[in-house]
Amino acid sequence: MSVRTSGTTTTADGRRSEGLAGGQPPAPAGEPAALGTGLGLDPDDLPDGLVVADETGRVICFNAAAARITDIAPEDAVGRPLEHALPLQDIEGRRWWRLTDPYGGLAIRRGQPERNLLLGGREVLVSARYVRSRPTGPVQRLVIALRGTEARRRTELSHAELIATVAHELRSPLTSVKGFTATLLQKWERFTDDQKRLMLETVDADANRVTRLIAELLDISRIDSGRLEVRRQRVDMSAAVRRHVQAQTTAGQRPDRFLIRMLEPLPDLWADPDKVDQVLGNLLENAVRHGEGTVTIEVGPVSDATSTEGTSVTVSDEGPGIPEESMSRVFTRFWRGSKRGGTGLGLYIVKGIVEAHGGTITVGRAPAGGAQFRFSLPVATPAFMI
Repeated sequence: MSVRTSGTTTTADGRRSEGLAGGQPPAPAGEPAALGTGLGLDPDDLPDGLVVADETGRVICFNAAAARITDIAPEDAVGRPLEHALPLQDIEGRRWWRLTDPYGGLAIRRGQPERNLLLGGREVLVSARYVRSRPTGPVQRLVIALRGTEARRRTELSHAELIATVAHELRSPLTSVKGFTATLLQKWERFTDDQKRLMLETVDADANRVTRLIAELLDISRIDSGRLEVRRQRVDMSAAVRRHVQAQTTAGQRPDRFLIRMLEPLPDLWADPDKVDQVLGNLLENAVRHGEGTVTIEVGPVSDATSTEGTSVTVSDEGPGIPEESMSRVFTRFWRGSKRGGTGLGLYIVKGIVEAHGGTITVGRAPAGGAQFRFSLPVATPAFMI
């Protein structure tokens, strides 16, 4: 038995020769080496680390990815006993191969699930497969997959950042709520009705802020797990846009700051009205908060002939816009523009909602130089007909 690694085939007795897996002759120049029969795959082509040990426990394959992950040269591993070539330990410092005993343990075992192990002070994700010639027979080959922990660390860092952001955003309104309610309970008689109303309005606004943040967290959880539900109903996009503009003017914005353009006739649109409101509200709030000048909202049918029928909404402002180098990160978590404020989760949620509808959203530069967001939603099918 022989397996090719990094241009060298090592037999079970430790001898090396040029050639392919299974003792095949060397491949002609320009043709890939094979791993197994007819796959045309070199072990070094695999993205994850691959280590193979024979029936005696000696390493017969140690690919380039395994060398990169473990910082062990293939020539220092091939031909050596697995326990010495790959001295893995668990988090308690116990030697992994002696602990699991793949060759002498239960004959019904088929492998080891992926777990985090230590190799010379570095963390490595390791899984193993026991290859037997027959069920409950002796192990003929031990196939080990190795992966680095960088991707897992990035995920853990993202989760830690999310927790820190949420804790920070919750602390401010909850501190305000606690302070005002405690003051009112202790000194109710000392305040006038106007003072009481002001404090209660502040408590109400902060409670709404906490509620909105919790809703964002739930949305992120559903988006990340692919469980964001879309309850499609008939949506009048024109009326929805006008309603959100009215809300902005009621909140204190000048009516002449908004320009609505309707390119009719619009196709019938079936979407989740609450989530459409969430998208429109977020985009308009961003344009008002981070942009300048007139905010233009254009609603019309999808104009791209290659796309499915649907409705397109474009929100543009006349501010400084988004730097070219930042546009690829706009829809990621925690992205914030030049002006601080907010959790940096809004556009990430907007993208998840639009894509859950089967639509698309893009960002670019508006004709007046500001930011321009355009999202398109397909006509789709009513929920009761699905």
